[in-house]
Amino acid sequence: MTTKIAVVTGANKGIGFQIVRDLCKQFEGDVLLTSRDNSRGHTAVQALEKEGLHPKYHQLDINDHSSIVRLRDFLQSTYGGLDVLVNNAGILYETELFSQLCLGKPREDVPFCEIAKNTCQVNFFANLDVCEVLFPILRPHSRVCNISSGAGKKALNETSQTWRETLLSPKIDMEELKNIMETFVKSAQENSHLEKGFCGFAYGMSKLAMNVMTAIQQREVDKKGGEDILINACSPGFVATDMNCHKGTLTLEEGSETPVYVALLPPNISEPRGKFIRNKEVSKEIQGC
Repeated sequence: MTTKIAVVTGANKGIGFQIVRDLCKQFEGDVLLTSRDNSRGHTAVQALEKEGLHPKYHQLDINDHSSIVRLRDFLQSTYGGLDVLVNNAGILYETELFSQLCLGKPREDVPFCEIAKNTCQVNFFANLDVCEVLFPILRPHSRVCNISSGAGKKALNETSQTWRETLLSPKIDMEELKNIMETFVKSAQENSHLEKGFCGFAYGMSKLAMNVMTAIQQREVDKKGGEDILINACSPGFVATDMNCHKGTLTLEEGSETPVYVALLPPNISEPRGKFIRNKEVSKEIQGC
């Protein structure tokens, strides 16, 4: 009998770590904890083993295409495919965090051009690369959970009407979305992003792109006749983690609830598909995503 496999990216700490913990308790199969750093990943696995759980481990740097390919080859040879993918890996610069929450001066003030480039690379382009490499080995009844944020709604509200209409159009495809994000990054380098109708919140833009990416991915999978494959984005809520300097108001356990719900949606349901989910419910805040 084939053993099912769930993969969680960026899982050596924070929400990703908690998602692995909860999946180990609820998912009927193996759970693969991945991290960029081998040492930190193995330390995380050992911590869960002390709790009586049995996660597996594989190194993954989502910014390294060859690393993603190695993971795919491992999954294919060991499990024959993939059943659950939780795209959790991402970054948030302290500069933006402090600015958005009015927390004063951060420890390091990074230029917006650098923030936009690196944030969009990791949170959008690298996560898209993970999907493009791993989607071909998704089995029937697979579930994909793209960890997003309510910051995407803020970014949507702060972009021009033209960009909003384009991003929320059911006709937008992945190439068009990539072009838009490349335009945003380029305009940030030129300090012309605001006059071109983009917002000044790179993390929000990257998560808005992830929400739109999710809708496009579901349409593409459905068009190809994927058997009961559901792809959804979700917000774990404002969870206290290293990423936000523990300014969040939710616990890791609370933050993991919705991602695990999305990752374990029961078989043969029609909805949600290609949606943005908050508190285990489809959010109407981001129409069209």
